[in-house]
Amino acid sequence: MIGAGVFSAWAPAADAAGTGVLIALVVAASVAFCNATSSAQLAAVHPESGGTYVYARRQLGPLWGYVAGWGFVVGKTASCVAIALTAGAYLWPEHGRFVGVVAVGAVAIVNIGGLTRTVAVTKCVLAVALVALAAVVIAGWSSPATSLTRITPLDTSPAGVLRAGGFLFFAFAGYARIATLGEEVRDPARTIPRAIPRALAAVLVVYAAVGVTLLAAVPVDAISSSDAPLGLVVRASRFDSLTPIVRVGAGIAALGVLLNLIPGVSRTVLAMSRRRELPSWFARIDDRRSLPLRAEAVVTVVVVVLTATLDLRGAIGFSGVTILTYYAITNAASLTLDPDERRWPRAIAVAGLAGCVTLAVTLPLAAILAGAGVIVAGIAIRRVADVSDPGVP
Repeated sequence: MIGAGVFSAWAPAADAAGTGVLIALVVAASVAFCNATSSAQLAAVHPESGGTYVYARRQLGPLWGYVAGWGFVVGKTASCVAIALTAGAYLWPEHGRFVGVVAVGAVAIVNIGGLTRTVAVTKCVLAVALVALAAVVIAGWSSPATSLTRITPLDTSPAGVLRAGGFLFFAFAGYARIATLGEEVRDPARTIPRAIPRALAAVLVVYAAVGVTLLAAVPVDAISSSDAPLGLVVRASRFDSLTPIVRVGAGIAALGVLLNLIPGVSRTVLAMSRRRELPSWFARIDDRRSLPLRAEAVVTVVVVVLTATLDLRGAIGFSGVTILTYYAITNAASLTLDPDERRWPRAIAVAGLAGCVTLAVTLPLAAILAGAGVIVAGIAIRRVADVSDPGVP
């Protein structure tokens, strides 16, 4: 969760909600909490890799599982684009799109080479990101112009808050990664339901500190017009020498997420292809590397093309629509659990489902239409693929 989103999602959120961004942050976190509890309950019942693609197949039926899997693939592909553009916006703003394309290519080379993101690498990436965010907070409050009076009065509307919540939800996406790796977690029935809410709470504290600092240090208009808003905080402070730390920290955080996300998308494509819900051509594993090279290559090419053509805000909005669809299905699947399988009240899943739908429909119309169109196209692809029941649950 502490990756590219916290460095980029503030801009479209501020454009939508103005000084109501902090309210939108609470809304996004609340929906994320509901989704997290549903993911955790389902992961405890179905402790296997695959996330909602598996849960929905088991609880709602194969079609809903497919829609969830397809939503994950297209949504996380858009997330890869947004993350690559974020890396470019911080590392070399004048040539951000070029840097984003190079970053995707470099990550693909590392992944194809068989190198994996270990726990040690994950901890290093997280440490760098936290140092960069700490530099933002320290620099922000070092400026005499920083004041909490910038946050008031609240210049926003309910619709603006909800739209901003949809954008900020992008920054929270990642809490269910624990669930998608269910088979690799020790004692998943106990560990996952505890780990997901705790991780979410810790991240909310970090985001709240960064959000308050950003709004207190920089005018809302400046935030909404920048693709690298946290950089504005440092440049406007007396500690502007910390700017390289923030730039490098944002870049490394983005690259660290890409290193994990692109293989994750390709593995979901592989799993769906094995069930013949996507063309079986993607299901081939390279004998020498033991990698799904076809799936990974196609995902990489798509991300590169979209990075070269889309803008950051459009990618975040589209990702929000499709990922919120994914989590709406997660909550719907959670509602079908038996009482003895439930660890949290059923009302939380109802609130999560309603929250996901509400945030999705308040995002920009272009993002909604694009997301809906891609999901419909995915269902059409399933119909023309060899979708006879392969006997895989």
